[in-house]
Amino acid sequence: DNAISGPRAGAAPDAPRPTPRTGPYFDLVGSKNVTALLGKTAYLNCRVKNLGNKTLNMQVSWVRHRDIHLLTVGRYTYTSDQRFRAIHLPHTEDWTLQIKYPQHRDSGIYECQISTTPHMSHFIHLSVVEPTTEIIGGPDLYIDRGSTINLTCVVLYSPEPPAYIFWNHNDAIISYDSPRGGVSVVTEKGETTTSFLLIQQARPSDSGNYQCNPSNAQVKILIFAKEANSIFPLSGEYPAAMQRGGQAFAPTTTHCLVLAACLFLTLS
Repeated sequence: DNAISGPRAGAAPDAPRPTPRTGPYFDLVGSKNVTALLGKTAYLNCRVKNLGNKTLNMQVSWVRHRDIHLLTVGRYTYTSDQRFRAIHLPHTEDWTLQIKYPQHRDSGIYECQISTTPHMSHFIHLSVVEPTTEIIGGPDLYIDRGSTINLTCVVLYSPEPPAYIFWNHNDAIISYDSPRGGVSVVTEKGETTTSFLLIQQARPSDSGNYQCNPSNAQVKILIFAKEANSIFPLSGEYPAAMQRGGQAFAPTTTHCLVLAACLFLTLS
């Protein structure tokens, strides 16, 4: 007869219900820092929840912090720099700042602001990067005649892998199906992209100017093959963008190929 009201004995209590937010707030998952390639359009996204029809009274704005410059308000752009544009689709929560042809100077803090009282702000950092290319082991790499040439090209500081990497020999794209044979490339894509050029049975005709050309990097790394026992070491001016790599490997035979600054191979 003694009825027990409420939850059963031993039952877990009901989880507290989250208090619904009554005003707008930022969705941090949809409003993250951005790394963009130099010259490739960048999109800074600010996701605002619970704004609803309050857009009649509230606006979402973008402000560049380095000079406190108002860039956009709502769907309108308030800067004379035509590279900047406000993007917002009706009935969505995303307020996007588009930056065309971003330059290094565009890197920095951008503020997404809601015109509440006091206003609400979320800060997004833009990093504009330019991929660089490095050949491991160059420019002084010794290869025995008849051995395998292994050139390793690394693409650094790239937010996305290059679509392709071309290897050139004496300004001509290397064909992996050429009659010479024994030439192959292995490319591993990821946060750091690495391309391996393998040339088996090194011979005098393999001498020359080699280039590693990623699709998303303007840097071209040059290396050259040269006879090891030349009387005068070759020297010259390197372009400022050219990267130089690690240690050399000593030759063990008279006739060998050297990846050095210039090339003339005259094997007897």
